[in-house]
Amino acid sequence: QVQLVESGGGLVQPGGSLTLSCAASGFTFSSTIMTWYRQAPGKEREFVALITSAGGITNYADSAKGRFTISRDNAKNTVYLQMNRLKPEDTAVYYCSARLARLDYWGQGTQVTVSS
Repeated sequence: QVQLVESGGGLVQPGGSLTLSCAASGFTFSSTIMTWYRQAPGKEREFVALITSAGGITNYADSAKGRFTISRDNAKNTVYLQMNRLKPEDTAVYYCSARLARLDYWGQGTQVTVSS
């Protein structure tokens, strides 16, 4: 079955960096657009970044542009989110997602907390 497992979250000081990973299985990863979302406490889940199947096209939320980089390794069935210059408002649970046959699949999420 489809599985998405995020990792790499944690506590980081403002201005710091983290790299999140999402390991995928159960579907043809190399043919699938992958997306990162996040959900802060009391807020709706929001789009962060997207990468096409071959990695040639990426798209970012305005809040992520210039600070976050999405990438993928199709040989490892893994998508990454490199986050730099983190801010307290980046605190959220981060999820990776895959849309397959019009259904959205989600991982369990990884907590990112930006605080001094």
